Amino acid sequence: MLREALLSVSRSEKLKGVASDSPPVRSMVDRFVAGERTEDAVRATGEIVATGRLVTIDHLGEDTLDLAQATATRDAYLTLLDALGEAGLTDSAEVSVKLSAVGQALPGDGEKVALDNARAIAERATALGTMVTLDMEDHTTTDSTLGILRELRADFPRTGGVLQAYLRRTEADCRDLATEGSRIRLCKGAYSEPESVAHVDRAGVDRAYVRCMKILMQGDGYPMLATHDPRLVEIGGALAVRNDRRPGSYEFQMLFGIRPDEQQRLADQGEKVRVYVPYGDEWYGYLVRRLAEKPTNLSLLARALVSKG
Repeated sequence: MLREALLSVSRSEKLKGVASDSPPVRSMVDRFVAGERTEDAVRATGEIVATGRLVTIDHLGEDTLDLAQATATRDAYLTLLDALGEAGLTDSAEVSVKLSAVGQALPGDGEKVALDNARAIAERATALGTMVTLDMEDHTTTDSTLGILRELRADFPRTGGVLQAYLRRTEADCRDLATEGSRIRLCKGAYSEPESVAHVDRAGVDRAYVRCMKILMQGDGYPMLATHDPRLVEIGGALAVRNDRRPGSYEFQMLFGIRPDEQQRLADQGEKVRVYVPYGDEWYGYLVRRLAEKPTNLSLLARALVSKG
């Protein structure tokens, strides 16, 4: 109940302001978010790459209903990509883009705005020798996001997509997208969804993740297994062996600030490991979803909000 309640207010500007004044919450922000500036993201990327891991960077923000803000987010990505290029990091770092942050949720022609902005980001990324992955958001955006992904791949075939295992439709989406050249990040899912469209119990989500992982690892695409669960990581490694996947034909992904020792252990063993690095001042919704995945941290955030409220 606590998890669902906090996820329901993860977009509350009022609670974001309350959380900003809480030292415990600021400490958690520092752990899970690289910083608010482009320089912070580039610095964190350089430090991670130096350890043999890879990076995907997310400029935080979503659900913009303002065209100027969508344009500003696009420009922030272009600035970030240029900075990565200047730092010599584009061979090891890509970017992750939430389409609702670049216009998808705008009334009227939102999908076109998002596609145009994502195309501009993909063009810059390609010119600099790197890639873009389109993040997935709540279930109401899935069809739109996959449609934009198809459009982008026509010109930028290395564009990656994300599928969320807890959605009941995802096994079918995995079959459709497990094709040669397709880059798919598989995550569990971090939005509050109705049981009619998603598995809501932990065991059910885990089973769905394994089923989806099997489809992707048996396919001809490039699976990106986004999980911190040691058991699922082990299963992923076993599936790679079972399907005769060569090193580098798949990767593990984990979030910045979560299980860094495990990230490094896998990388040191020769696994390809990519760290999802968020940055920017729109950190509140992201933080709430991350903390909702770990009850102890979730309770800490709840106490901080109640004490300030």
